[in-house]
Amino acid sequence: MNQFKKLAVVMPNMAAGGSERVVLNLLKEILKKDLKIEIDLVLGAVEGSWINKIPSEVRVIDLKTPIGPTFKKISRVTFPLCGYLRKEKPDLVLSNYWYYNVFVVLAVALSRINTYLVIVEHGSFSVIKNKGTIPWLIPLLMRCLYPQANSIVTVSKGLAQELEDDLKLKPGLITTIYNPIIEERLSQISKESVTHPWFQDGEIPVILGVGRLCNVKDFPTLIRAFALVRKKLPARLVILGDGEDKPRLMDLVRELGLEDNVALLGFVEDPYSYMARSSVFVLSSIVEGLGNVLIEAMALGTPLVSTNCPSGPAEILDNGKYGELVPVGDNKAMADGILRVLSGDIKSVDSGWLKQFTVEAATQNYLNILGINKYD
Repeated sequence: MNQFKKLAVVMPNMAAGGSERVVLNLLKEILKKDLKIEIDLVLGAVEGSWINKIPSEVRVIDLKTPIGPTFKKISRVTFPLCGYLRKEKPDLVLSNYWYYNVFVVLAVALSRINTYLVIVEHGSFSVIKNKGTIPWLIPLLMRCLYPQANSIVTVSKGLAQELEDDLKLKPGLITTIYNPIIEERLSQISKESVTHPWFQDGEIPVILGVGRLCNVKDFPTLIRAFALVRKKLPARLVILGDGEDKPRLMDLVRELGLEDNVALLGFVEDPYSYMARSSVFVLSSIVEGLGNVLIEAMALGTPLVSTNCPSGPAEILDNGKYGELVPVGDNKAMADGILRVLSGDIKSVDSGWLKQFTVEAATQNYLNILGINKYD
């Protein structure tokens, strides 16, 4: 019999991001299993474009501490969270989001309640170390506090190794669970029509990139690679996403004379119909925690080209068996990989390989870590 009555899932907010989508998928799948457990989604602030996607069966707790860019603003969550923990006494706490996790571990310790704490790392530690106004303090706090958690989950094996090396954690403390990405909804949405004329039947091949327009996604390398591809084969490039780098990317497109063949279409909540109609999907990142978009495109049968960045792409593509892996920042190698795909050198994906990225498999792995069992 299930001994646990309440699970608290902690997030800063419900902005439209990869870790937020993972949490939503987990919540929905846990609810489907009818485990007779109450679920609280504890948010630093009830904000973000995905608030309306939270299942109605989940109780939303607002700590009224919006996340900010500084260490001080993020640390403000500690005492409101302590108050929630002391009052509600959840049996299980599942915390997400890089150094937000530090203050969740601290809040659990200060509240002095008996709870089982699992913290999840979605992003590369190399990014974490350079974030915030006091970057040197976060690794120190992580090194001191993370061993206090009952379990640490990372979304890729490379990220697990990175954390073990940088934080000097004991081997075995970290478990890798791939994100719950592949679900029935993904296939359903992929069949929806795309109105953009480049995706209509009979058009020349479209190369697709998806992600926030920021430094770590390195879209300049993709644009420069596309310029090289255009010298060999007719093609178009579409990038879906918004971010601070958009003006710089538009300038580069103009500089290379690609205005008629590159489209930056902004953020698309569910880009699956675009993926399914693209001739090749390219991930150009400098660093990833896993690379959810690669899994989505792979599940839809779209050929893949990805940088071999830390961490995730090599694991997803089985070291190049299921897609082209190219060096980070190398636009010529990326162009060569794209040209191989467009010329018909396509690597098919074993359906059995995809199962590890399904919502069902990932959720069961999380339930195992949390010790939640279905009632008889």
